[in-house]
Amino acid sequence: MAARAYNGQEAEVIVSFHDGYSYSKAKMEASLRELVYDRKPIKPTKEPINAKREDVDIIVNEFEISRQQAEKVLTEHGGDLAKALRALVNG
Repeated sequence: MAARAYNGQEAEVIVSFHDGYSYSKAKMEASLRELVYDRKPIKPTKEPINAKREDVDIIVNEFEISRQQAEKVLTEHGGDLAKALRALVNG
C-alpha cells in the first residue's frame, strides 16, 4: 500500500501491515503533539454547595463525620436536611 500525502509531503511509513494499515511518523508526531502539548489543562470544577452552614454543622455533630462528607450528602440531596438525614440513617 502506498503512503498517503500528509500536509503536502509524502509521509514516512514506519510500519505497513499485511491487512493494509500503516502508520506514518508525521501523523504519529502530530497526534502526540495535539494530545500532549496543544491541550488546554482541564480545571476541576467544584459543584456549588446548596447546603446551609447550620445543616452541615448538625450532620457533622450528630453523625461524627467530616465536613466534606456532610456537604457531599447535602449536595446529593439538593440541600434538603431531612432527605440527607434519612439517607445517612438508612445507610
